[in-house]
Amino acid sequence: MLTDDQIAEQLRRTNPEFRELQETHHRLDAELQELLKNHILTPQEEVLKKQIQKEKLNKKDRMAGLIREYRHEQEKTPTP
Repeated sequence: MLTDDQIAEQLRRTNPEFRELQETHHRLDAELQELLKNHILTPQEEVLKKQIQKEKLNKKDRMAGLIREYRHEQEKTPTP
């Protein structure tokens, strides 16, 4: 049985949606890290931080869903 990391690698190679989700998640993480370099955030920056965190979580949840779907499909397919 494949691990989640192995499935993610397979999806990175074969699934454009997964690849885009992952790239966006990494970009959002970089934006968040840049924002957090400020020790004190303005109210607008706090709102932006929350928006980025929410969007990152949505991307991560969708990637996890694609991994579950892949695993489910593999379990339905008989192995020779």
